[in-house]
Amino acid sequence: MADRSNIWGGTSDITVENEDQGSEHGRYFDRAASRSQSEAEVKQGWLLRPDMDMETKARKRKRCVDINPTVLIRTLVVVAILVGFAALVAFLVVRRHRHRPFPVQDNYTVALHQALMFFNAQRSGKLPANNNVSWRGDSCLDDGKGYLKGLEGGYYDGGDADKYSFPTSFAMTILSWSVLEYSAKYEAVGELNHVKDIIKWGTDYLLKTFDSSAKTIDKVASQVGDANASSEGKTGDGDCWIRPESINYPRPVIPCSTCPALAAEMAAALVAASIVFKDDREYSKKLVHGADLLFKFATKGEGEHYTGGSDPSSKFYNSTGFWDEFVWGGTWMYCATGNSSYIDLITNPALAKHAEAFWGGPDHGVLGWDNKHAGAQLLITRLRMFLEFGYPYEEMLKTFHDQITEIICSYLPEFKNFNRTKGGLIELNHGKPKPLQYVVNAAFLAALYSDYLEATLTPGSQCGAKFFPKEAFRDFAKWQINYILGRNPLGMSYVVGFSDHFPKHVHHKGASIPSYIKHQSCREGLKWKESTKPNPNTIVGAMVAGPNKYDGFRENRSDYNFTEPTIAGNAGLVAALVALLDGSKPGIDKNTIFYAIPPFSTPPPPPPQQP
Repeated sequence: MADRSNIWGGTSDITVENEDQGSEHGRYFDRAASRSQSEAEVKQGWLLRPDMDMETKARKRKRCVDINPTVLIRTLVVVAILVGFAALVAFLVVRRHRHRPFPVQDNYTVALHQALMFFNAQRSGKLPANNNVSWRGDSCLDDGKGYLKGLEGGYYDGGDADKYSFPTSFAMTILSWSVLEYSAKYEAVGELNHVKDIIKWGTDYLLKTFDSSAKTIDKVASQVGDANASSEGKTGDGDCWIRPESINYPRPVIPCSTCPALAAEMAAALVAASIVFKDDREYSKKLVHGADLLFKFATKGEGEHYTGGSDPSSKFYNSTGFWDEFVWGGTWMYCATGNSSYIDLITNPALAKHAEAFWGGPDHGVLGWDNKHAGAQLLITRLRMFLEFGYPYEEMLKTFHDQITEIICSYLPEFKNFNRTKGGLIELNHGKPKPLQYVVNAAFLAALYSDYLEATLTPGSQCGAKFFPKEAFRDFAKWQINYILGRNPLGMSYVVGFSDHFPKHVHHKGASIPSYIKHQSCREGLKWKESTKPNPNTIVGAMVAGPNKYDGFRENRSDYNFTEPTIAGNAGLVAALVALLDGSKPGIDKNTIFYAIPPFSTPPPPPPQQP
């Protein structure tokens, strides 16, 4: 806390000019006395001098006591109040510093700058001149050689230098959503161009994973690289620990011909970004075309009647279903194109039934790379809150609205849908590892929901039998983000580089090996993985996986369940942080996200049937 200066901005010294301008050394001096004096004059002087001294003293006494009593009393009261206030402030400051510091508004801005920088550190391919991560360089320039036009670029998912299309797509969708809602806030803190560059770096790569210029597609690339493949690792146990810049061997490309969840999520990413880049008509059009190809590839053109297979199993990003991605992707397709076939699809009760959108299961309300229900429901609710649909969509739109309200309410501590650690962290994944990626998404949804209420002049929401003001949902988001930034039992920030106490042994190949090492074999690199020393490179802004259900944290580079960051997790952190900034009013941009939806008139409902 900065030192406080004196509130008056000056001193209390008062200078009074001496009225006896003819005095010397403070005493009366009569220049006429310098001439020779007779005895009579001297005696006369003895008689007169006391009278003059008395007169001077009388004048001084008069000046000293000529004070208005009322003014004096008021002055004393003001001084007493100021002294009391200063004592109170000092007491509160001392008391506050006995506890962990509470993150304040400026901290969210700092954390936002840092969280965005993490994406710079995760870039693959030939890096731009303004990447601003000194220990990173060009890497994996031959990725996907022989697959279409190659797969250079994109983002490494986490610490193992592999590229996965699923989490990349989810991360870009969330970042685009945050820009569409809070572009004014991004601009206010000087990050709008940066976050748009981050999104474009991701969507440029996604466009390479399929034939984006074709009329139809039959495959997409779901993955590049495999950290555990012995062919890549060249070690007996398949464990290869080297900097991305040192990779000089062919990396496997895993294509997918039946992957509805992945393709629908990729469609959402491209089409959401098309709204972000709507002023660049050619690029926006290219993104919409690619999204259209992907969504048709995902659904086989069958929509809610889809009968195709599920996504193939994957060791790290194995989708548990695809119907939620159909709702999620379809909603974004409608926002970006205004094509009524998409609003017809997402409000079809059959699709909602397939997606189990209204089923209160254990993961109900947990937004993540694999579960889009909560995100889709809030986005659909946005349609209802800001646009007038009416018949025949209103009934289903209201159902989605009711569901997301129930979900947001379930985040509040008054409800027991989710446990909390003793330190207050909500356990959205029920005590399993890597909790923070889900927490930041919930914080983003809650803050955004609160802003929707604010924008529609709605004071709050009914949660069961109790009414909660809109501020309650924002407070939940702040509490969770503050926990992540350091207000937790360990006093540790789980965002690298934020505050003085943060993880120093992050599970990240590039950060754990000195940048002066240009080439190294897989086995030679293992010493850096096993080292107990802190990483030589600080991967600023990386949000690690997080603590366990007991608020404990194991800072071990090899334990990725605690110390590995991911781009999907950081995207949610960025979205939550920008939503919590209060510097730009009004909060959200109500219209841009709907720019492609034309004015429409709904048909009147059918007349009641005659008995």
